[in-house]
Amino acid sequence: MARTMNRRPVLRIDLDAAGAPRHRPDDLAAEEPLEIRVGRAPLAVTMRTPGQDIDLALGFLFTEGVIREATDVVTAQLCAGTDEPNTYNVIDVVLGADVPPPVTDPSRNFTTTSGCGVCGKASIDAIRTRSRFALAEDPVAIPARVFAELPGRLRAAQRTFARTGGLHAAGLFDADGTLVVLREDVGRHNAVDKVVGWALREGRLPLRGHALLVSGRASFELTQKAWMAGLPVLAAVSAPSTLAAELAEEAGMTLVGFLRGRSMNVYTAPHRVTL
Repeated sequence: MARTMNRRPVLRIDLDAAGAPRHRPDDLAAEEPLEIRVGRAPLAVTMRTPGQDIDLALGFLFTEGVIREATDVVTAQLCAGTDEPNTYNVIDVVLGADVPPPVTDPSRNFTTTSGCGVCGKASIDAIRTRSRFALAEDPVAIPARVFAELPGRLRAAQRTFARTGGLHAAGLFDADGTLVVLREDVGRHNAVDKVVGWALREGRLPLRGHALLVSGRASFELTQKAWMAGLPVLAAVSAPSTLAAELAEEAGMTLVGFLRGRSMNVYTAPHRVTL
């Protein structure tokens, strides 16, 4: 079973509390590399929190435009090859015979850290993956009071974060504010890919009528992944970037930032946030 946490001893110092420093165990969010191979050929390495690795790989391949349907994948399995011990940090995906293999572009570097989903990509034009879903046609409307409740519902479902304080989360909600699925990961983009991969396997794409809430900021790559999944609403508890707002406007996506308490900023397509 994948370990999302590791325990290690720490020296606890609290200058505001009485008593001497003391040793105690502390839970840390796990971070390990995952190599994604397509037909045994290495394609990407990402730093992630182990767990839901199949969903992560499928979500990554889908949001990068390598696959378009769940049926494009024949098999996806954790492995480590025949000449090395099975560390469960390698996943091999076999595509259907009619699926074009991913093209290796010298301007692209698929090695990513836990903090960046588009590191190494040469230009904005190279990373602007075009979605086949028209978000502007999605009529979903969500009351502002429902938005205000989402961060609390997301936090309440973050079991690993509650013990480590070190994971990002992505939560998929319906228009009534019901949490459909939540994924945690040390990387923001990985958490989103795990949600998208789950939706792909469940035959739920495009995710019309839903909203995605992320626990950090709304960046360009998260907005792109949301667009690829057909999500009409992306919300974040922190700030969006300029590129995120521009891409959301281009896509016809509602982008909500600084979703804290009973206040929020609606940056694009505000007609979906009703009072």
